[in-house]
Parts: sequence; C-alpha cells; structure tokens
Amino acid sequence: MEIVFISVLVILTLSLWIWAIVDIVKSSFKDRAQKILWILVVVLFPILGPIVYFQVGRNYTNRKSRKFNPSFNRVD
Repeated sequence: MEIVFISVLVILTLSLWIWAIVDIVKSSFKDRAQKILWILVVVLFPILGPIVYFQVGRNYTNRKSRKFNPSFNRVD
C-alpha cells in the first residue's frame, strides 16, 4: 500500500514538473532572462518550483487573448 502511494506521488510530481518545463519553453516571456530563471527554479525545486511558476510565473508571459472563431463548414 505504501509503495502505491509513493509511486502515485512520484508520477504526479514528474507530470507537474514536465508540464511546467514544456509550458515555460513554449511561452513567450517579456525578457529571455526570465525564461531562463523560471527553468532554473523549476529544475532546482522539482515540487515547489512548478507550483510557484503556475501561480506567479505565468503573469510574466506575453499571452495573447484568444477569440472563439470556429471554422465549421456548413452545408445547406
């Protein structure tokens, strides 16, 4: 039972860590140094780093607002 809990915890931690790194690499930051800093924070602090990034770091990205623009092909 204990090994299952630890395994789930490790898988969740790795998933969050990879998700944060992918998000940082894909995001456009206002400054290149900020991107490098966030990668270092996430890599050096594998549990707390991604949590802090998703709470604070995403505010430093250049995010464009998305508009709902479906391109459905309507056949009459």
